[in-house]
Parts: sequence; C-alpha cells; structure tokens
Amino acid sequence: MSPSDLRKSIGNALYRQVGRANGRVQKHRSLPVDVLENETSYQVVFDAPGAEPDDVQVRYLEGNVKIRIERFRQFRDGYEMRFPGRGMELDGEAELPNDAVVDPDAGEATLTETGTLRIDIPKDVSIETDDSETDTEPESATAPEADEITVDD
Repeated sequence: MSPSDLRKSIGNALYRQVGRANGRVQKHRSLPVDVLENETSYQVVFDAPGAEPDDVQVRYLEGNVKIRIERFRQFRDGYEMRFPGRGMELDGEAELPNDAVVDPDAGEATLTETGTLRIDIPKDVSIETDDSETDTEPESATAPEADEITVDD
C-alpha cells in the first residue's frame, strides 16, 4: 500500500466516523421548534427534512407536543455512502404556555413537501370562565392521557 493510498484510507475512515458521530448527536438533541398562537389555536412548527408522513408520530401529553421521526436513508443507485451524517431517529418537544387550554383531539398535523411539520391545535372554547368561578384548573388542561395526532401530507 502506497503512502497516498494509506492517507486516503485513513481520511475515509475518519470522515465516516465524524458522520456517524454527527448522526448520534442529532438523535439525542431535540429538534428546534417554533410555537405560534392566534385567537383560536396554537401552531407548533418543526423542521423534519427527509421525513414521510408514515415516519412521524405526534402526541400531546399534559401541555406538551411531542414528536418522533424515524426516517430512512434511500439507496441511490450508483452512489456509495461516504458521510452518514443525518440522524435517522429524531425527537422534538414543545411546551405550550401554562394557561393553554386546548382540544388535542381536534389537532391536525401537516408535513409539507419541503419537510416542515406543522401541528395545529385548536383552543378549547367549550370551557368558559367567568369572574364568579373559583381558581380551579379546567379538567382538560391537565388531562393525563396522551392523544395521538395523525399526520397528513
């Protein structure tokens, strides 16, 4: 083996290891998220490049929107993997404001062609508050069960 071949082999091995390490870091780091609000709903936005609707799980649990993405690396005919840097299992979480009262059963998630996951969760307007009520929290604000939200494309 020539010194040039040895240098190339070592460079390729190091390059692959850096890519794998990068993928592992992505697996353990929460995806960046935006939380938006208007008069009728909250919108939670994650970047989910390379994901398909079947790859995405969305859950609402006690004021938190949680997502899990298990995407797949497509085989490219005629190409060899040189740098496996994208994490295949990604997680994200967004906490809604403490005073948020929502209807998670009416929530909708949409995955765009550009890889943006938008989750719309309407505010629960069935719970009316007036000044004569006590300061107890509405039951739906602290519901312990998790609600699944289906992802549309």
